[in-house]
Amino acid sequence: MAGEWIIWHNPKCSTSRFVLQALRDGGLEPVVRDYQKDPPSEAELRAVLAAAGIPARGLLRRKSPAFDELDLGGAARSEDELVAAMAAHPEVIERPVVIMPDGRARLCRPKETVFALLEAAG
Repeated sequence: MAGEWIIWHNPKCSTSRFVLQALRDGGLEPVVRDYQKDPPSEAELRAVLAAAGIPARGLLRRKSPAFDELDLGGAARSEDELVAAMAAHPEVIERPVVIMPDGRARLCRPKETVFALLEAAG
């Protein structure tokens, strides 16, 4: 998938819809991955976390009921445990994540973060 714009998207999320539309309005047609129907593997999650320069906690959706049910807020949770939980329960992955053609990735929260990506894309 090198060379493509990719968005990990949840069509029910207004922020995710905003970011997808902003990419399209910017002249891009990203590969749209409904990450809840097609969850990323642990390896994909690790690659995106590395590309975004954030720890696993930075990609957790704290508003998800599963976040509390799985006790993911516990300080004792390791990176490996959090990545495994996200792979097994994609509803706890924050969205949207945009992966750029050069391999960098960004969690677009707040949603206006997408404009910096578009500006950098030129």
